[in-house]
Amino acid sequence: MTPPPNPSTSPDMLKQRLESRLAQQREDDLWRERLIMSPNPRAPLRDFASNDYLGLARDPRVAEAQAEGARQEGAGAGASHLVNGHLPAHHALEERLAELTGRPRALLFSTGYMANLGVLQTLCSGDTRVFQDRLNHASLIDGARLANAPSRRFHHRDMTDLDRLMSRAPRDQARLVASDGVFSMDGDMADVEGLAATCQRHGAWLMIDDAHGVGVLGENGAGLVGQRFSTHQVPVLVGTLGKALGSFGAFVAGDDVLIEALTQFARPYIYTTAQPPGVARATLRALDISEQEPERRERLHAHIARFRQVAETLGLPLMDSITPIQPILLGSNQRVLRWNQALREAGFMVGAIRHPTVPRGMARLRIVLNAQQEWTDIQALLDVLAELRYREAQAS
Repeated sequence: MTPPPNPSTSPDMLKQRLESRLAQQREDDLWRERLIMSPNPRAPLRDFASNDYLGLARDPRVAEAQAEGARQEGAGAGASHLVNGHLPAHHALEERLAELTGRPRALLFSTGYMANLGVLQTLCSGDTRVFQDRLNHASLIDGARLANAPSRRFHHRDMTDLDRLMSRAPRDQARLVASDGVFSMDGDMADVEGLAATCQRHGAWLMIDDAHGVGVLGENGAGLVGQRFSTHQVPVLVGTLGKALGSFGAFVAGDDVLIEALTQFARPYIYTTAQPPGVARATLRALDISEQEPERRERLHAHIARFRQVAETLGLPLMDSITPIQPILLGSNQRVLRWNQALREAGFMVGAIRHPTVPRGMARLRIVLNAQQEWTDIQALLDVLAELRYREAQAS
């Protein structure tokens, strides 16, 4: 006789669990939603949310390079790099990225998340100590967890705390320090020089995820690390291609040993179809434009300086950033959602960032500037922010 079903193992149990989590998400003002955005940057919402820092994602020259790459080499790679999906466009892009960052070699990954998982899974094991900045991107945190590597998180940009943690770690274990280059939700930058010096003292490797620096910072857009720091100082450099360069994908740059190890052992590299060749051709064209039109970076940094000057005059709660990421710290989820809704009604798209992306009580508007924005639009955004601050002051 078949026993009656156990209610605790009902097939609806998972559905009920999901429904409960979704209800809690709404109650906590953490609900996320997708908007269908117009490709026209001025309609219906002016974009102050995307990471298209140089305005290359919709540049017709980049789009045409992608189309031409598809016509010549196919719409898709068809296989992983190690089977038969490594095409001329991929190889040319890897060589170009190595040259840009001053590294011997570079290796393409399909996404920045996968690049970080691949590096940490390859370098780390149960006997590797990983030290991470508390504000690191989720992919770095997840990578250490998946590698089963003991991980400690040091206070944000605090070399004294990092030195203390490393001094207490067993000396017979390999050590890796990982940090964002530009912190994606705060906009401030890692102290790469301090990190490199601390790693040298403790015999550790340094890994920098320069996702938000490549294309924006450094000579020719080489990034926060780029040509400034050698492979000896920063053995592992990660960058993404879908932000300032306007396309898609990611790369790891380093010496022959690192790149060969990733090629042989990084599961997110080995078991993933290579990116479409047209995407690689688009990135190559974006790199051309980035190098040939430095005025894009100059205009962007002029926007940043002027935005901060006006925002400070208006008394807006800016965070300490000189990068395109300009967070307005509002604290509570309710306040962020209220301001975000008012901005949306006024025709502006900005990010409403809440826990768990940032710590509780640190909710913020993530305003992102880019080289294609007109100052009149930036000033209009500031006017709305000033009005929101004034209304709150009057109501209190």
